[in-house]
Amino acid sequence: MSKPAVHYRVEFEHASSHYFDVYLQTAAQGPLTLTLPAWLPGSYMIRDFARHIVAMTAQCDDMPVAIEQLDKHSWQTEAVAGEITIHCRIYAWDLSVRAAHLDLNHGFFNPSSVCLSVVGLEQQSHSIAIQPSQHARDNQWKLATGLTAVEVDESGFGSYVADNYDALLDHPVEMGTFSEASFNVGDVPHRMIYTGAHQGALQRIANDVEKICQAQIELFQDQAPFDHYLFMTMVTGNGYGGLEHRNSTALMTSRKSLITSDDGPITDDYRDFLGLCSHEYFHNWNVKRIKPQEFVPYQLDQEQYTRQLWAYEGITSYYDELMLCRAGVIDSQDYLNMLSVTLSRVSRGVGRLKQTAAESSFNAWSKFYKQDENAPNGIVSYYTKGAEIALCLDLMLRKHSQHQVSLDDVMRLLWQRHGKTGVGTSDSTVQQYAIELLQPYCPEAQALLAVFFHIAIDSTDPLPTQELLQWAGVEYQLRPSYGPTDKGGPAPTKQLGNHLGARIADADGGAKLTVLFEGEPAEQAGLAAGDVVIAIGGTRVTAASCQQVLNEFATGTTVTIHAFRHDQLFSAELNVETATPSLVALTVADQTKLQQWLSSEA
Repeated sequence: MSKPAVHYRVEFEHASSHYFDVYLQTAAQGPLTLTLPAWLPGSYMIRDFARHIVAMTAQCDDMPVAIEQLDKHSWQTEAVAGEITIHCRIYAWDLSVRAAHLDLNHGFFNPSSVCLSVVGLEQQSHSIAIQPSQHARDNQWKLATGLTAVEVDESGFGSYVADNYDALLDHPVEMGTFSEASFNVGDVPHRMIYTGAHQGALQRIANDVEKICQAQIELFQDQAPFDHYLFMTMVTGNGYGGLEHRNSTALMTSRKSLITSDDGPITDDYRDFLGLCSHEYFHNWNVKRIKPQEFVPYQLDQEQYTRQLWAYEGITSYYDELMLCRAGVIDSQDYLNMLSVTLSRVSRGVGRLKQTAAESSFNAWSKFYKQDENAPNGIVSYYTKGAEIALCLDLMLRKHSQHQVSLDDVMRLLWQRHGKTGVGTSDSTVQQYAIELLQPYCPEAQALLAVFFHIAIDSTDPLPTQELLQWAGVEYQLRPSYGPTDKGGPAPTKQLGNHLGARIADADGGAKLTVLFEGEPAEQAGLAAGDVVIAIGGTRVTAASCQQVLNEFATGTTVTIHAFRHDQLFSAELNVETATPSLVALTVADQTKLQQWLSSEA
């Protein structure tokens, strides 16, 4: 193998101070321009990773080389000839799946946050050597990554190679004393590692995830698009999130989400973790390889706008839960409960009446990823609205073809024509393929789907969700919220109480209002996000007792609320009301029809 054009050496002897030291080596003939990405694929927000660089120096033939900063993430060296080494010290204290984190317990980094690119050499081969610190050796740390190994020790430390800079960026690295389990899907090895204290039943989890991965590979009726796969999970007290990569995913989850019994029932938290694994795995096809034409290639120095995220995140969000059911990990009612929560996230806020799915996709950079307290009133999520669109499209294709065509067929066509060819999709690709597939079974497919897609993507009109679910053997019901923690699905067994119309959190001396829903009691009373409610009707409240105290008052009366806003005490008059129906509950009406949708291929 020829020598890579760019080589990185990563050291972390200063882990207690959260510093990675990264050395870039390459041949120079003149000045070099160096850049660091401003964002990373899959997380559509400018993150300015360069802000974490605390020092940068360069040398050539043991002589210092001057570096001039050009903008917030670009630099240029003076002209030199020979082997040049650029050293960056990078602060790593972002406990997430997006950047880098380092301490004496573990290390994690996305190369996009620590590895400078050399302008002009991005398409050539890159290598990276990760050297264990003395602390890592003493504590028997291991390293895991999806990168191709060149020369590594039994713990995984050593040298890896990537075909180009983009490939390097798509392989995060996890280091520490992690636990793990593994399985094969066909001849493809899959590895699941966990960093952080937990009591998870790892082989049970691996067995469940194996079924999900198998179901997804079977959906595309082709070989897996990778020869090995890695799930990297950071276990914390209360974390949740994931980011997809080309043969791995970085996940964050809470300890309570990892089931601790080999034969115990699936809890809601564990079900959500399986859904997260399923979501990121489905991205191997839908967004890592099938992708919008605006992302071919990625331009990581600035925003890249697309109106298609409803399809990439929304369709993935539809399949992530459906695959749990198809794989036999959960039953049909459990699936309907999960779907109820997804649909409730759309129906609960009035943002669905103000922003279309296309607008939500386009404004991901400035609105979805920068949500404030008014988000439910001003925006709709392209994840959840996109999942509802995908649900309706799947059922429409099935209904009008007598189950001969489904969204599965659309995904397979996308895979063959785009995922395997690298050709990006346009704003109308999904629509065109759905019409093409349905036309042989439904002569009016063009008109039927054109109306549907206009309503679904480019308007805020309601979708035909209830009608289509009823056709599929599912009873759809809108019900009231039973309190700030009610997410939808089956109604609680407790009696329906009064309704504040706000989300609340613990605060010193009271209950802090974090979100107020437009047109509901708290907002109509003049309360605002950030207010700390200390009493309702003269009775002191906390976040835990707020609902109970509110329930003590008769519906239809008015009660005085005392609260602090910016440390100033004030009072407001609240109309005591019960909630109007806004959350979705789905139940089985016809098991035969339901199974045609959930378990049979069109």
